[in-house]
Amino acid sequence: MKRIVIVDYGLGNLRSVFRGLEKSGAVPKITADIDEISAAEGIVLPGVGAFRDGMEQLADMQRAIIDAAGSVPVLGICLGMQMLLEWSEEHGRHAGLGIIPGTVRRFPRTTGYKIPHMGWNSLHIAIPDHPLMAGVGEGSYVYFVHSFYADTILSHTLTTTRYICPFASAVTSGMVHGVQFHPEKSGAVGLQILGNFIDLV
Repeated sequence: MKRIVIVDYGLGNLRSVFRGLEKSGAVPKITADIDEISAAEGIVLPGVGAFRDGMEQLADMQRAIIDAAGSVPVLGICLGMQMLLEWSEEHGRHAGLGIIPGTVRRFPRTTGYKIPHMGWNSLHIAIPDHPLMAGVGEGSYVYFVHSFYADTILSHTLTTTRYICPFASAVTSGMVHGVQFHPEKSGAVGLQILGNFIDLV
């Protein structure tokens, strides 16, 4: 059985992510144990809330995730994806895990748009034939809730979405991937993506 762990650092939407992975065929485990994270064959880093709080709550788990990122598949979800980047501008400048290049920026206030970006929006596939997006069609809709977005370079941008400005809605670097949207709340498309991640493990 594949050992997929969901990192519990106190800010994750853990149960819904757990159920989503279960529906997609995994038997995941929620844990804050560094040894279990280090021994995992796949790591899911969920998250809801502020960037600085997330990094502080990860504490000693940060090193375990960074070390594992070179050898096992990692999937960051929402705040978990943002923490994979180098920096965030949320409430000051804060360092992330630095696994994927880029900065987390706030959507600029724009007439006619509400912040946070909340609800269904579509994906443009920026890297064709990437295994995480297998079976996901161009323009597929997924569910977002966020006020900050990932600004990364094109080679690490897996999908883009437009809200106020185009932004990276999924990122990738080697075995590490992140999605800004919530696959566990995105119906069949989200379950397809979670299933694809499980297949990578």
